[in-house]
Amino acid sequence: MALLAAAAVWLCGMPWWGRLMVSCALAALLVVERRHRRHPAVTAAGWAADGSWTLRDAHSADTAATLRSSRLLGGCVWLCLRSSSGRAVNLLLAPDNSDEDLRRRLRMRLAAAMPGR
Repeated sequence: MALLAAAAVWLCGMPWWGRLMVSCALAALLVVERRHRRHPAVTAAGWAADGSWTLRDAHSADTAATLRSSRLLGGCVWLCLRSSSGRAVNLLLAPDNSDEDLRRRLRMRLAAAMPGR
């Protein structure tokens, strides 16, 4: 499909520099799309009683992770995790995507797990 789009751009009546710019944009979109396929979006995160983290992706595959840091931003919780494959994952738990009680319990547990922060 990307090849057909590139061919259509090069066969149209645009100036050569316009065709080059559109082709570069198409190539950038292709790179982004491939990267998203290789690393599907994280749909859930879990924190076990032993302190281990698990990330679940859009394909329902679970991956172990470690918590690098956390921040409290108003009523939101920002988690910076690193998966076992080395990929950095940032999760923002906000009022529109998580329950208030869940965020409250997470804030309390993070404070107990990381004293002095």
